[in-house]
Amino acid sequence: MRRTTDDDETIRKHSGWVIPLTVFIATLSLSAAFLVLYLAPSGPDLFGKQLSPTSRSDIISLSVGGRPFRIPANYLPYAASRQGGTQKEIDLFALLPGLTGWSNWEADAFASNAPDSKVLYLTLHQDRVGLNEAGKLSRVYLDYVQERQGRPGPFGLRQYRFREDTGYRNEDLFVGNSEKGPVVMRCVQVSREVPSPSCLRETLIARGVALSYRFKREHLSQWREIAAKIDTLMTGFSPKH
Repeated sequence: MRRTTDDDETIRKHSGWVIPLTVFIATLSLSAAFLVLYLAPSGPDLFGKQLSPTSRSDIISLSVGGRPFRIPANYLPYAASRQGGTQKEIDLFALLPGLTGWSNWEADAFASNAPDSKVLYLTLHQDRVGLNEAGKLSRVYLDYVQERQGRPGPFGLRQYRFREDTGYRNEDLFVGNSEKGPVVMRCVQVSREVPSPSCLRETLIARGVALSYRFKREHLSQWREIAAKIDTLMTGFSPKH
């Protein structure tokens, strides 16, 4: 009988602090959940990189690497970019042949990933290396090709094949000449794994600011026109002083 009385007393003592502790922990958890829900960054901050194009054409003021840009909203596929201000990089897209921005009636064309898709993707970003295309060709790419002299390629381009022991082995290197210097493009080779390959060009547009853009290899024949229209587009996006 004494044993039973002691056990009951022990249970009562434990119950005296277990219940308040449980209530305290529950209250603390609810408070933390409240703070996360109401004080955490809003949807655009957390999910600003979700594709959300707009047909609006109002001008967004942005800057990268200290260089200002004024870009119509329908060229900016992400909501975070359309908030304006200083950005580490700015993603854009446009539609060939005129490099027009997003419009609702061209939604299917912008969504296409077919081999002949007309979408051109661009990224403005900071550049700390400072190599122009001629420098990158001579100091980087030519060290990885099979033959440094290359061979005549299509569409007035010089073509190079990368060595099999390099990370570029599934790409071709094409170099064209323009009034501003060489136009250097890496194009993924057509294969079963990559039936819809793209070409990539990276170029300096100002001190500390570079532009990269890619388009489907199917449009390589238009490399001159694309390069010229990109120059015009970037000039239009740069504020006049």
